[in-house]
Amino acid sequence: MKIASAKAKGRKLQQWVRDKIIGMYQDLSTRDVISTGMGQQGEDVRLSEAAFKKFPFSVECKNQAKMKPVYDAHYQAKKQGAGEPLLIIKMNGEKPLAIIDADYFFKIWKDINGK
Repeated sequence: MKIASAKAKGRKLQQWVRDKIIGMYQDLSTRDVISTGMGQQGEDVRLSEAAFKKFPFSVECKNQAKMKPVYDAHYQAKKQGAGEPLLIIKMNGEKPLAIIDADYFFKIWKDINGK
């Protein structure tokens, strides 16, 4: 894959996340939730202070083919039970991470915050 194509894939995912966050809060706009440019340091989706008060997360987006093992494990969790798949991953010396479907995450976050 060409570098430009890879960056376009990453940008599209960042913009999708940005739009999901803005869609949950009528008082936020693209000035509050910003999809940062490819290659910039820091978070992939930058939040204003007002946005961070509503959505206190540090968002990193990865749209890469090399994450296939994570998807394989998530698929295994999905096919093994009737509940919403939840994948917990951990590397040596690191804290465990929870991986859930992004649409489900945004739904429960919205429900938690009474929106």
